Amino acid sequence: MQEKIWSPEPDFEPALWPGAPLSSTDAPGTLAAVLPTPVVYLTQLLFIGVLAFIAAAGLIMWHYAPAFADVDLAADASSQAQHQTHAVLANRIAPLFTPEVHYWETDITRWAQEFHLDANLIATVMQIESCGDPQAVSSAGASGLFQVMPFHFATGEDPFDPNTNAHRGLKYLQQALRRSEGDVRLALAGYNGGIGVIGLAEEFWPAETQRYTAWGAPIYADASAGTDASATLQAWLQHGGQSLCQRAHQHLGLP
Repeated sequence: MQEKIWSPEPDFEPALWPGAPLSSTDAPGTLAAVLPTPVVYLTQLLFIGVLAFIAAAGLIMWHYAPAFADVDLAADASSQAQHQTHAVLANRIAPLFTPEVHYWETDITRWAQEFHLDANLIATVMQIESCGDPQAVSSAGASGLFQVMPFHFATGEDPFDPNTNAHRGLKYLQQALRRSEGDVRLALAGYNGGIGVIGLAEEFWPAETQRYTAWGAPIYADASAGTDASATLQAWLQHGGQSLCQRAHQHLGLP
């Protein structure tokens, strides 16, 4: 049996731990050989700090998320309410229209929202077509508030019913506006003389259509400007509109 010779070197490799000193015999692939000891500690602390921050942020969001949602919902509701209020105010008709037309203001506002039309444009058409008289009849056979021709009504419809008359008349006004690409003067010409006149030179319009736009376009412009009076409307009243409004006044039972 051969006697073992004692050696000062141990029979095992010393384990590496974070605090172990770096020596020249450390393997080049070990952590101690790559990073100095303080960097190891700082890396661990930074990693723990990031995890703690993420956990804290998640806890805050979880705790306050319902409150944030309530604030967002309240803001959206407030914004929507303001938008609706502005829409209603924008659809109020100008004060320059006659009392007979103002009688229908609530309905005009409702029709404006339903058909996506300017309330002042609806009021302008009503003003020069019937002055608000639901029983108005023209020599050409047009009837009601918006002087709608008989062929626009379906069988069994009452042309003197205000809503029915408005629906038929305002749909036609919508078509005229689309054909005129939003040009109100041309749309008024199309409403009076038929949509086909929109594509014609003005000198080929019927005389009645030329007069109609000469009254209607300036009245609408004054109403859009929010003025309290319209010289064109006063001129229209003096040129025959007053008698139309007197009949409307009587039929509506106004004082």
